[in-house]
Amino acid sequence: MAIPARTTQATTGVETDPAALSAVESGVEEAVVESLSLPSQHLKLIQVMLADTTDRHNELVHEREWLLHPSDRNLSLSGNLFVIEDLANGCGKVLVRESPLPHARPVSQSSDLRVTARKGSGFDVSLLDTAGLSSGPWAVLDYQGGRVERTRVLHAWQQQRRPGTPGHACPRFLSNTWGDRSRDGRIQDAFIEAEIEAAQRLGVDVVQLDDGWQQGTTSNSAYAKEKGGVWEGFWAADPEFWEPHPDRLRNGLEPVVTRAKAKGMDVGLWFAPDSWSDYGNWRKDAERILELFNTLGIVHFKIDGVKAPTALAAENLQRFFTMVLDGSRGEVVFDLDITAGIRPGYFGALGVGPLFLENRYTDWHNYWPHQTLRNLWKLSHWVDPRRLRMEFLNNTRNLENYADDPLAPVNYAADTLFAMVMFSNPLGWFEVSNLPSAYLESVASLVQIWKAHRQDLFSGTIFPIGAAPDGFSCTGFVSLSEECGYAVVFRGLSSEPRFSLDASDAKLGECDWEVLAPGGGITSSGQQMSVHIPEPLGYVFGRFTRC
Repeated sequence: MAIPARTTQATTGVETDPAALSAVESGVEEAVVESLSLPSQHLKLIQVMLADTTDRHNELVHEREWLLHPSDRNLSLSGNLFVIEDLANGCGKVLVRESPLPHARPVSQSSDLRVTARKGSGFDVSLLDTAGLSSGPWAVLDYQGGRVERTRVLHAWQQQRRPGTPGHACPRFLSNTWGDRSRDGRIQDAFIEAEIEAAQRLGVDVVQLDDGWQQGTTSNSAYAKEKGGVWEGFWAADPEFWEPHPDRLRNGLEPVVTRAKAKGMDVGLWFAPDSWSDYGNWRKDAERILELFNTLGIVHFKIDGVKAPTALAAENLQRFFTMVLDGSRGEVVFDLDITAGIRPGYFGALGVGPLFLENRYTDWHNYWPHQTLRNLWKLSHWVDPRRLRMEFLNNTRNLENYADDPLAPVNYAADTLFAMVMFSNPLGWFEVSNLPSAYLESVASLVQIWKAHRQDLFSGTIFPIGAAPDGFSCTGFVSLSEECGYAVVFRGLSSEPRFSLDASDAKLGECDWEVLAPGGGITSSGQQMSVHIPEPLGYVFGRFTRC
């Protein structure tokens, strides 16, 4: 966890006016981008620290809070996201920096925000940048009305940063076979045909072919050792690296795309921009993406292998994104992998598409449904869930890895796994053709309901309710619009079938409720939501209309 930078001047015990010391102690050389003079004496400051590189991190959100006091003097903090709220009237400001997280910025900076006590009353807040070389612009977002309104304003700002095209406006259900760990070992025409057939039955929107559709061999390939797989320098390794694999896809990609289109689905592809020489081949990469878009109508691309440690690399990577988005009139949607490397992260490339948040596998004993739900729940306070790609797996695999674990994936009904991620961009992280029929039928039934309500669900502000998920607590989400909305609530392992959740932030009050799936009930009155979920580790999905 990041620790706020402190001044180096030692305290002596000699009493001194804190405001008079401010100028003396402030030896920070960063440039001040914007200054906010806040006259109130009773301010709450929240520093929101986010983590990416999720191959090595799982607790992704930490918050530190200050009730500001003159003795804090020059409080210098690092990060992309801060909140300052006046406790007297509930008005606040969200301060968000449109840049990679501090660890991933090409230019290091000791602090991003400085709070200084004013002479008399109040505080000055300085938004900082590196002198002479910007790490990214700041946005100051005003809100009034508590946490829900704060979340609404922050989510709305993120939505405004994205293209208004259909692929960006509303989440889609995507499948990807990599989650079953066969890597590229099974990619070939017959397997892909089976995936498309099964994906249609499941209700998938986009069948994504991961690493292995292309002619070139990467370091993650099942054949990397024997074929000399690479993780950069793709164009140097093979000028036709990004052509369809001639043996696996004997007739190329066109029949695959045509078959999927005939069944009402799109095909997505995995792609890794060449990081060699600070993305010196960015234009070639963009031209190849646009060729696939223009000739085959491929819109969805998972972007992986990114490492941008220098300012030039970051600039060229952004040039790649810009050229593709401009050339496709905003139709191309990138799933930006933030699981490893030095990457744009949560706020460094807001306009390109969803964030592929995490690699989790039952093979490696690192997938638990409640952990995925926890990350979505905690991030959703700050990151618009329309921007998050969240996984659910085939819970019938690798049962031996979980032994007697009461929170083992297999202890959840299949449709519950989908419900846990359906307030985001759902990712079926499995071989669809390898799913048991009972699993497929269970999920498909809920997917059909979700699609019928998807447009309305994502038109509202999505807000977490209940306790932070831990497998035992009761938790969930609401989607709030002016007259109506939705809720999904999950019962923890140790709760009773009937329980109440604090819904004071959501201000639901009296509502008419309709249960959409799978059973149970929801009612609300005053500040409470009353829920009935018959089975442990179950859920209820409902729609409400305000009375």
